[in-house]
Amino acid sequence: MPAREDDLADLGLLIAAAREAGEVLMRHHGTGVKVWNKGGTPVTEADHASNALLAERLRGARPDYGWLSEETADDSSRLSARRVFVVDPLDGTVSFIKSKDDFTVSLAVVADGAPVAGAVYNPSRDEMFAGVLGGGATLNGAAIACSAVSGIEGCRMVAPRGLIAHPAWPAPWPEMEILKIGSIAYRLALVASGRADATLALTTKSDWDIAGGEIIAREAGALVTTHDGQAFRYNRPTTHQASLLAAGKNLYPALSARVGAVKLPPRQA
Repeated sequence: MPAREDDLADLGLLIAAAREAGEVLMRHHGTGVKVWNKGGTPVTEADHASNALLAERLRGARPDYGWLSEETADDSSRLSARRVFVVDPLDGTVSFIKSKDDFTVSLAVVADGAPVAGAVYNPSRDEMFAGVLGGGATLNGAAIACSAVSGIEGCRMVAPRGLIAHPAWPAPWPEMEILKIGSIAYRLALVASGRADATLALTTKSDWDIAGGEIIAREAGALVTTHDGQAFRYNRPTTHQASLLAAGKNLYPALSARVGAVKLPPRQA
């Protein structure tokens, strides 16, 4: 099924807004940005400046769309909207604070609970990843596809080293190249582009961490689910997602067989 015109129009809007927000972030990057604590996690003045720009550009262009952003107080009005912006104005805040280059702006349009357009922009590397339902995925306008790797041994895995090395695994993991990336959205974008073969997280994530990267990775040919194979649904009363597993179709079954039976502890309120 080819991409719909309204989804393509929304993708163009997301790309333009993500690039502008990236410019805002780069003006703060490496400047000793003001940081404070929000519910146990750091937030910066750059997060808020990016969020303000995105709200102006996106909500101004589509006032009938719902809005869900990490840096905007949530309310239930989005639940009655068929199309919703899902926004992370700065994904990878810790990396940003440390002046690293693995942070992103992550944007998506969700329709009827699933992403239909997404843009993930790394302004430090000037990398614009984009995807639209039925229209494929791109990096700076060129088509991308996930890797065809089928075996875990030797694959490029984006995951915390402590997770892979944890003694609770029934059997040690095969040797892999472990990549450390701060932004969840960027992890998904790297899988989409074939620069990583898989990503795994067994801790709670949020809609804004995953939605933009999911549509890009899916359109690049990857499978993207919770660790136990459940599809993601968005624009629910809760914004929490239990876990993340993403890989190309050749590698996903081997990873799923290894992690799918893991029982995660109940999320703490």
